[in-house]
Amino acid sequence: MGVLNIPDFSGPVSAFCYRKCFWSYAVNYAGTQGRKPTAMHESDIVPAHHIALQHLDRVAIKDTNGSHTYLDVLQKAVRLSNLINDTVGPGKSQERIGFLCPNDSTYIISQWACWAAGHIAVPLSPVHPPSLLGYYIKDCNAALLIASQSHSKLLSAVKKTVGNEIQSLILEESWQQETKTKCMSSQLDSILSGTKSIDFYRDSDAMMLYTSGTTGKPKGVLLSHKNINAQVRMLIKVWQWTKKDVIVHALPLHHTHGVINALLCPLYVGASCIMLPKFDSKTIWDNFLNTNVSQEEKPTLFMGVPTMYSKLLAHYDTAFGDNPRTREYVKASISNNIRVMISGSAALPEPVFHKWKAATGLEIVERYGMTEIGSVLSIPLDGERRAGYVGVPSPGVSIRLVEFQPSSLGAKANYQVLFETSHEQFSSHMKNDKVISGDLLIKGPNVFKCYWNKPEATAKDFTADGWFRTGDAAQFDNGYFKILGRLSADIIKSGGFKISALEIETHLLGHPEIADCTVFGIPDVTWGQKVAAVLVLVNPEKSIDLVALKKWCKERMAPYIVPSEWRIYSELPRNALGKVNKVEFAKVAFSDKPVASKL
Repeated sequence: MGVLNIPDFSGPVSAFCYRKCFWSYAVNYAGTQGRKPTAMHESDIVPAHHIALQHLDRVAIKDTNGSHTYLDVLQKAVRLSNLINDTVGPGKSQERIGFLCPNDSTYIISQWACWAAGHIAVPLSPVHPPSLLGYYIKDCNAALLIASQSHSKLLSAVKKTVGNEIQSLILEESWQQETKTKCMSSQLDSILSGTKSIDFYRDSDAMMLYTSGTTGKPKGVLLSHKNINAQVRMLIKVWQWTKKDVIVHALPLHHTHGVINALLCPLYVGASCIMLPKFDSKTIWDNFLNTNVSQEEKPTLFMGVPTMYSKLLAHYDTAFGDNPRTREYVKASISNNIRVMISGSAALPEPVFHKWKAATGLEIVERYGMTEIGSVLSIPLDGERRAGYVGVPSPGVSIRLVEFQPSSLGAKANYQVLFETSHEQFSSHMKNDKVISGDLLIKGPNVFKCYWNKPEATAKDFTADGWFRTGDAAQFDNGYFKILGRLSADIIKSGGFKISALEIETHLLGHPEIADCTVFGIPDVTWGQKVAAVLVLVNPEKSIDLVALKKWCKERMAPYIVPSEWRIYSELPRNALGKVNKVEFAKVAFSDKPVASKL
């Protein structure tokens, strides 16, 4: 097991050295493209560690250990890439490199090091048990596992699950300390010396993210550098990222939401990322309202999952709820400094949307995406913020709503196209007043390459004409898309009706006694499926009258979508992204019968 300590320099970055370095890079870069040195084009496949050369003197990451400039991060990444190549074997490329890092600068250093060395980054979550981490490592046949010193015990436990055969490196604690790097022209001229040239990234793979495994064992989603470039570039346009932005980052870093949307997007444009070690409501509010920093350091963006927004609102009520003047200050401070707040990974309950607007003055931008495709739908920043909708297609993305033939299976399945559009065509569909629902298909350069070593699973999720089957049902309604839910868990087929579980959940969350809920279908001989609901009450010490609740539901919902089976839980088993594994939870929650009339 290797231990790596990277020496640091001290002193400020000089403007002369920065310009000298970037011009040298531009000449070399342009030479590989057969044109004069100019600004990079959107069609170029340029990974983040190469783009960093444009922003060397800017702060890339702020974490619990201090501030880290792009130069700090890049120098450490290059040194680590050299050690990776020495360990894996000189001349090798596209090996899978797993890394276990906290939410701080060591994460992005490890990611960039994998790319600089020409390998595939496989980020792993420290919250996962050793057995699951071992599964990932075996599944992707990782050649090396990198871990921060704080995760050395976890690393040892993981190695036991894979037979101690995998090579490993530990990053010492000094890596995480604040550094101020001096710019030396002799170093900057060769800062990427020995790493892969731009040409390499045009046809190489970049990263493997594992699915949550809600319908079977987790699958490794293989993303090429082209895929990542497409996903990041389209979101830079959609959310209007600039180098002046500062994002508060508290998302897990083994999912596309935390890695692509909230980390690589700012690093592609030279923005700053405040990385928190974990989600904590008080810490996030402190960052939102920080009065002890310059205007340039104040947060301008936040991204979260619905559960985060709910917890932030609960803290808001506790910390600011009794003082009208404090509430007004909070609202003014956030609305004046933060330009956009985004929610994804799960459906945002409409009550949360409205409560957040009342508290902060900002309407949350909801978006839709998957590990396999990135964020392909988003409410436009200059458009209507419509609660419960996920907006319009991102640049470069094509979308179909289809209906598959009941008798057709697999990739050769026949389907009828009900509606088709793209970002470029969408303006012509905005005034379409039809409501169209169907299975959601996606095509574009953002769509992943394959599931690692699973050709049958890959083929199953693509149609014969190359469209990716998301497994979600969606609806086009008055110019915007709305997600109805997972076909496997959120679409309930009862008595000939197709019922959206998400629609029912939205209604239930509007009840004053219900704090949280999940809805799914359970087998029924007569109806095919029954609508079932699990509730979390605002006051766990009290019961809820089921008869009165059903009456309340019937005043707001079609009678055939009102749940007929109910359970009460103290909390729902949500994962780090706020999702409930409905298939497994339904087996647990409704294993006993009958249901009493009063809960």
